[in-house]
Amino acid sequence: MTFIIILLCIVLTAVVLVQLGKVTELASTIRGEADAQEDLNTRQGFLGMVFLVCFMVFCLASAWYYKNWMLGYGPHVSASEHGGSLDSMFNVTLFFTYIVFVLTHIALFYYAWKYRGRRGRKALFMPHDTKLELVWTAIPAITMCFLVVNGLIAWNEVMGDDGDEDIEIEATAQQFSWTIRYPGADGALGEKNYKHITGLNSLGQVWTDTKNLDDFLAEDIVLPKGKKVRVRITAKDVLHNFDLPHFRVKMDAIPGLPTYFYFTPNITTEEYRQNLSNYPEYQAPDPNNPDKMLWETFNFDLACAELCGSGHYAMKKVVRIVEEDEYNRWLSNQKSNYFVSSGVRFSDEDPYKTDLFDVEDNARYADFKTNFESALGGENKTIILDKVEFATGGSSLTDLSRYQVNHLKQELDRNPGVRIELAGHTDSTGSLEGNISLSQRRADEVYNKLISKGISASRLVSKGYGPDQPIDTNETDAGRQKNRRTEARIISQ
Repeated sequence: MTFIIILLCIVLTAVVLVQLGKVTELASTIRGEADAQEDLNTRQGFLGMVFLVCFMVFCLASAWYYKNWMLGYGPHVSASEHGGSLDSMFNVTLFFTYIVFVLTHIALFYYAWKYRGRRGRKALFMPHDTKLELVWTAIPAITMCFLVVNGLIAWNEVMGDDGDEDIEIEATAQQFSWTIRYPGADGALGEKNYKHITGLNSLGQVWTDTKNLDDFLAEDIVLPKGKKVRVRITAKDVLHNFDLPHFRVKMDAIPGLPTYFYFTPNITTEEYRQNLSNYPEYQAPDPNNPDKMLWETFNFDLACAELCGSGHYAMKKVVRIVEEDEYNRWLSNQKSNYFVSSGVRFSDEDPYKTDLFDVEDNARYADFKTNFESALGGENKTIILDKVEFATGGSSLTDLSRYQVNHLKQELDRNPGVRIELAGHTDSTGSLEGNISLSQRRADEVYNKLISKGISASRLVSKGYGPDQPIDTNETDAGRQKNRRTEARIISQ
């Protein structure tokens, strides 16, 4: 019904316009073409002046009304140290361009009224005026020179590296998301190569570059107040744009061409929220969270300022600015993409899958030492060697098993009075005789390794139990895996 009403209104308006045209044509015929044209010129000139006044009032009123929502005005002062110079540059630019805007519109509509066509008046043809051309060439040129110099100063401030210690992060754009990478304890981001991108390695990190091993990926951008930040920007597919409007920084993300900028946050998110709380427009309930006011839910945002596709609107991330001690606490809780998050560690893509790093070996030894000491002081004298593994169907130790064998040797050295039995176990798959033989060979393999490391044979016994002592069901893969184990049982201490 609403559509029909709208359609009827459009048709009615068209009919009225046609009729007005006919009336005007008839009036011209009655009064004479020249009189009608002069009346039309006067009327159009007057309406142009009315439009000029209304348009100028509208521009001023709307700018004033919405100034508290615009960056650089009202509560939205810059949240970075260099942002003030950019705001100042934009204000100067606005000052000059607004003067031109006002004067050109006044001239446009005033001249249309003053020099409207009238009988007895003839236009003056002026083909050339050297002085006028010099004026309208020199003034814009001088103004533009001034603005460009100011812009270069601001650009050097944003892009310049003054040698101060800084935090570097990396933002990688793709349709339609951002991947944020931080350096770990070494403070350096590792190398990337698109040829290394896989399902486990979305950024193409080169794992042979040890700087990559402690890098981590973050869901949000978290940065400390007062610390200089270098943002490295890349893209996987099309042109994107890394835009932090509240910090007055933005830069294109270009496939194959890394870009960057520097900025130093000078206010925390919480401090910015407190500033917003002083403005009535931010004391309204948040439509997405009615229990809180707009100022309470405010966050700095990372957005893509390039129309990069239909999902462009989704390229948004929260930016949190915190005090340095809170940032350090957050940093200490992040997990390495290589060791934890990606699943690369010990996979076929891992160039170090046959070795442990010192931090891993130390952590494993600390756990093993705790278990060994518990067995010494408790009723259960059995320690499961859960990191001792063998080739499938064989008795050869895997490369990583050497670390736990070394841990057992260290504990035996620390406790010279301890004698142990090395017990081999299998699941129930296969023949009983074959499983007993296999478990014995596996126990003997650990036995021989310990002797080769200097442990006296008088302190060791090896025995294969086959499938006779399961600790879980043999009906599932997980249960059978638990049953395939090697144990160190304390015989005497």
